Amino acid sequence: MRKMIGILCLLATFCGPGASQATRIKDIAAISGVRDNQLVGYGLVVGLNGSGDSASTQFTVQSLVNMMERMGLSVDRNAVKVSNVAAVMVTAQLHPFAKTGNGVDVLVSSTGDAKSLAGGTLMMTPLKGADGQVYAVAQGPVMVGSLSFGGKAAKVQTNHPTVGRIPGGALVERELPAVLPEGNELVYRLEEADFTTVSRMATVVNDKFGAGAATPLDGGSVKIAIPAAFQNDKVSFISTLEGLELRPDAQARIVMNERTGTIVVGEDVRISTIAVSQGNLSLVIKESADVSQPNPLSKTGETVTVPKTSIKVTEDKSELVILQNGVTIGEVARALNAIGATPRDLIAIFQAIKAAGALHAELVVL
Repeated sequence: MRKMIGILCLLATFCGPGASQATRIKDIAAISGVRDNQLVGYGLVVGLNGSGDSASTQFTVQSLVNMMERMGLSVDRNAVKVSNVAAVMVTAQLHPFAKTGNGVDVLVSSTGDAKSLAGGTLMMTPLKGADGQVYAVAQGPVMVGSLSFGGKAAKVQTNHPTVGRIPGGALVERELPAVLPEGNELVYRLEEADFTTVSRMATVVNDKFGAGAATPLDGGSVKIAIPAAFQNDKVSFISTLEGLELRPDAQARIVMNERTGTIVVGEDVRISTIAVSQGNLSLVIKESADVSQPNPLSKTGETVTVPKTSIKVTEDKSELVILQNGVTIGEVARALNAIGATPRDLIAIFQAIKAAGALHAELVVL
C-alpha cells in the first residue's frame, strides 16, 4: 500500500507544476509513409533439455523430419523423438531504412506444448513480410530470462519460459523500398493526435525556419515546406527539424489495471471539491460440524452430526477526507495516503469520483 502511494507521490514530483520538460519532434512525430514493417516466420528451436514439444505435437515432428531430409538424411518419421525440439513462431520489426546485413532483434514464441525454451538455439528461419517475400533470416541462441523446473508433485517457475528474444538475431536480406518523399514538402504525423500539440509544433518550426514553413493539416499532422537552402540536402533539414523541442499536450487521463493493481495518473488530472471515505468490510464464514454420540456402553441412541456455522464481520475505521476543487495529483496522493488507501481501494475511489462527476479526466480501465 505505502509503496503504491509512494509511487503516486513520486509521479506527482515529476509531473507537478513547472516540471514539464520539452520533447524533441522526433520523439512524438514521424514522416508520413516512413514506418516499420512486421515480419513473421516459422522455425525450430533445438538443444532443449527435455523441455521441448511432446510426441503428440505432430507439426513439430513433421518439421524436424522435413529439415533432416533437406540436409540429405533419411529418417523414420515414427522413430523421431522431439523432447529436445520446439516449434516456434518468430516475429520481428524491420526498420524502414535497414540495409542488407543489418541485425534485427527477433521474438521467439512457442507454438506447441514445450515447457521451456531456455538453452535452445533457433535454427535458420526465413522471415517474411505481408507480401510473402523474405526480408530477413533469423538464427541464434534464445535468451529467455526465466526458468521452469519441477516434477509430478511440485513445480518452480519464474517469468515466462516459453517466449524468448535473440538480440540482433536476424540479418536483413532484402531492403525495404523506403525513400524520402519527393518534392519540397514533408508531412509529419503525430504518434498521438492532439490539436494543441500540432499547433505548438507548427509554431516551433515557423520560429526556426520562418513564417509559413509549417501548416497544421488536422489534429494529427503538419505539412512542412523544405527551405531553399535545404532543397538538395533533405537529410540535414530533417535532422535539424527533428531536433527542435516543444512541450506536447495530452488529455487528462487515469489508467488503471485492476488485475495488477497498477494506477497511472496524468499530470493534468483535476478533481472538484468532494469528500472521500473508504472503509474495508471483511466477512468471514466458517463451516464446521459438531458430533453428538451416546455414552459408552449405552444400548440406545445414535451418533448425529450437527452442522455449525460461524460468521464474523469486521470493518476498518475510515476517515472522511475533503479534496478541494482543482487539486493536483500530488495533493490527491497525499490525501489518499492519509486514509490508508490500498491500490485496489484507489481504483474503487477513482471510479466513484468519476461517477460523482467530480473527476475531470478520462478514466481508462484495463
